[in-house]
Amino acid sequence: MIVELWFVRAGQLVPTRRARPATVATSRLALTELAAGPTPAEAATGLTTLVPAGVEVTRITDGVATLRLPSADDPAQRRLREAQVVWTLTQFPTVRQVRVDDAAPVDRTDYADLLPPIVVTGPIPGDRVSTPLIVTGTATVFEATVSVRVLDAAGREVATGFGTASCGSGCRGGYRVVVGWRVAREQRGTVEVYEVSARDGSRINAVAVPVILAPGG
Repeated sequence: MIVELWFVRAGQLVPTRRARPATVATSRLALTELAAGPTPAEAATGLTTLVPAGVEVTRITDGVATLRLPSADDPAQRRLREAQVVWTLTQFPTVRQVRVDDAAPVDRTDYADLLPPIVVTGPIPGDRVSTPLIVTGTATVFEATVSVRVLDAAGREVATGFGTASCGSGCRGGYRVVVGWRVAREQRGTVEVYEVSARDGSRINAVAVPVILAPGG
């Protein structure tokens, strides 16, 4: 099964994925993976976790998962920790909301402000990718236009593309951009997803995902 995990970078939520053996204890698996933290490739991009080991769902009733989280001195850190748990657990069809420490149930909308303008759900750091590559995620960007470029090991641009998110400026929508490239050998590379500034045409809100580029052409 594929488990989506939400980590933290620069005070914002960032997703990644894990392939794990199928289990009925999906919530336990997800919280264990959150506590374990990012892989070395993910950590190299600045991802971290605020969720400690030992956090468990005590019950799921009528779509509400109940659990307790250790206290945090910093309210912002506490909220990010809660957001990690809520966004991760609500990927499962049995969980629509999460109740933390007997507070009112919350869902993803309560933490939507913690998302960066551009979220990349695929590829993830460290992936070996082949051409054509489908780049996916969500974004709230000018005129809903999401741009993608692929850089080779030397930092040269080997592919570009763009697509339109399903919702325009001022709202978040999903996007899907297909790009292809030509490289003669397998090598490290970067998939960069960004917005083109309406003011000066520069690349803004960029998200760089380190990958391994398979030969293609």
